[in-house]
Amino acid sequence: MRLARLLLPLFFVPLAHAQVTSENNDRLREGLKKYPESDANKDGILTMEEGLAYLAKVKGSKGKNAPKASAGASKPDVADVAYGSHERDKLDLYLAKGANGVSTPLVVLIHGGGFRNGDKSRWGEDKATKELLAQGISCAALNYPLLDHMPIQDILRHCARAVQFLRSRSGEWKLDKTRFAAMGGSAGAGTSLWLATHDDMADPKADDPVLRESTRITCAVCNSTQATYDVTRWESFLGAPKPEFRTSEVEAAMFYHLPSFTELASEKGKAILKECDMLSWITKDDPPLLINNAQVVATPSNRGEWLHCIHHAREVHKHCQTAGVPCLVLQDMTGDKPTPASFLAKHLLQTAK
Repeated sequence: MRLARLLLPLFFVPLAHAQVTSENNDRLREGLKKYPESDANKDGILTMEEGLAYLAKVKGSKGKNAPKASAGASKPDVADVAYGSHERDKLDLYLAKGANGVSTPLVVLIHGGGFRNGDKSRWGEDKATKELLAQGISCAALNYPLLDHMPIQDILRHCARAVQFLRSRSGEWKLDKTRFAAMGGSAGAGTSLWLATHDDMADPKADDPVLRESTRITCAVCNSTQATYDVTRWESFLGAPKPEFRTSEVEAAMFYHLPSFTELASEKGKAILKECDMLSWITKDDPPLLINNAQVVATPSNRGEWLHCIHHAREVHKHCQTAGVPCLVLQDMTGDKPTPASFLAKHLLQTAK
């Protein structure tokens, strides 16, 4: 994972890169210096294509050596099920025991990692996974494509397809498709929020039967979430970013795989921003939310706070209040506070058939 963190900042630059090489780009120059083996044709010049190919090779090798679960980790009943066509469209399914043939609710678990790294295996170690299984709630942990594979708007759609796929196989795995929830941290939290707020993406006329299934969920838990993936809105509730936050118009364009930040003002750019804007999707028919953003600060003072602080949670809460959507922000609650597992159980088990 450390290697991926080093490589991505070096190689992940705007997509308008036909003539970008280590001769005219500082990041590729640094990448060639640190990783000379990335120069495939050994001509002393690292092209963008060589850089991306090397990154894909390294990440593919890492995928074959996924983290091994500890002795106390939950083990999936079904592992590495493909829910889509991309190599990272895989899920692990943890089935609740003792269901006696009765269909169980399901929580879709979505890992974090800034959409640049992360792995579904972490959920086998998570306390909430064990607590959910003990209460008769099954879990599905997702991997999904990352930003070096595709833009954020497509990544989100792949996660939506995972929900649809699980519903399409609900009979086989005895899952109650009317009681699905989502939970995640950081990027996984934002994706869970997007699933909770986005209009249903079911297409009854689709040739693919998976796409005919609903994407709507019963509730969501969002730990260290972002309020919206329309990054042009962030300054309105976070204030202006500082240079040390390492944000830029270039980074914003990369998020959507657009050649430049100015493209966001085009009709295509506006449509992408709308698709990714959880705040604008919030309507009164959305499910209950539990949000836990533990960085309670007056204003962000570093990149981590810029990405995860309480102001994201409060912006979501404000929009939910306006729309009439139940939304709990853990840091702003008094008295007894729910855990992720107790919140999910409350909303999934009270609707049992």
